Amino acid sequence: MAHPTEDILAAALSLPEGERLRLASELLASVEEPHDDSWNAAWIGELERREQAVRDGRSAGDAWAEVRARVLARLGAP
Repeated sequence: MAHPTEDILAAALSLPEGERLRLASELLASVEEPHDDSWNAAWIGELERREQAVRDGRSAGDAWAEVRARVLARLGAP
């Protein structure tokens, strides 16, 4: 028997990209801590720093498949 989470994930992955992004945003918002302007500013600053590093050629970033595998390994997911 499949787990409900797996069923939901399979259904979500079949959605168009825009809908998947909307769903991901809603899920993240449902578990995030209360709004903290200083944390948000720090996070946006870090994202901008990383973006600039890529634009300047100082960083190539990592392939999504590699990042996803690392995250799943940390979470102990199969």
